[in-house]
Amino acid sequence: MLQSLPRNSNSKDPGAQSAPVRLSTTAQWSKDNLYVAIFLGPSLLILSVFVFWPMIKTLYLSLFLTDNLGHASVFVGLNNYMSLFNNPAYLSSLGATLMYVIAVSVLTIILGMLLAVAAQQRLRGIRFFRTIFSSTMGISVSVAAIFWLFAFNPSVGVFAQISQALHLPEINWLADPHFALLAVIMTTVWMNLGFTFLILFGALQQLPASLFEAAEIAGVGKTTQFFKISLPLISPTLFFVLIVTLIDAFKSFGLIDLMTVGGPNNATNLLVYRVYQDAFLNGNYGLASTESVVLTAIIAVITLIQFKLLGKRVNY
Repeated sequence: MLQSLPRNSNSKDPGAQSAPVRLSTTAQWSKDNLYVAIFLGPSLLILSVFVFWPMIKTLYLSLFLTDNLGHASVFVGLNNYMSLFNNPAYLSSLGATLMYVIAVSVLTIILGMLLAVAAQQRLRGIRFFRTIFSSTMGISVSVAAIFWLFAFNPSVGVFAQISQALHLPEINWLADPHFALLAVIMTTVWMNLGFTFLILFGALQQLPASLFEAAEIAGVGKTTQFFKISLPLISPTLFFVLIVTLIDAFKSFGLIDLMTVGGPNNATNLLVYRVYQDAFLNGNYGLASTESVVLTAIIAVITLIQFKLLGKRVNY
């Protein structure tokens, strides 16, 4: 009798439904892959050609001696790295680079913060000054170099005129090994101030006014409000600006090439400019590749240290 009972037409048969589900899932997966290939394919292709392959090629060439055309000729392993750190000229460039990066990062953030705080004040004409503070973002490296070359001119430059007016000893900024790096630092900080000011000013503008009103009612001074309220709240923005400024300082090239050409006496021959000299002026692509790998490792290590030490102090 049980065998003669008709099967309920509304009952669900797992076997009958599994095949369409598998087909639908497979079709959807193929469709998603097609979309991924369409939208990410061009970007991945460009990155592969202009980023990933040059990185692999640089690492490869750092293990070889190369000819004048950049072709690997003799495998030397880590000898390029060993000779690099035994080279006093390279160690001098490394020290100058670290000094330059620290000075540029600290001065840019401090001055950018001071300008951002000043731009928050409710004064007549403050919008004009906000525009002036951020104007360096629209100035190219070549124009900035020309402007500061004139300013540092030992005969007719602004600093020469000030020295003469104050009866101070004249300084040939770009020809003196003791002042050339300082001149480049000043120029770089001036170039970076517009971006730093704009980012920090935007962060300060987003802070809720109710916090500061409550602090004023409680009798908290402006300085305490800044260090106890403003700085903790914009710490993520400060951390971002610090990372970007530091990496950008390590990659400085244009101002040095236009203002000092790495001189005098290699005082401003920073790591990136040294890579350019060894590769394109001296034809030593193996050594230049080694210097590039070392520079990348230095930036990665310093960035990782910042994330480990300063990332914990950021309030999100």
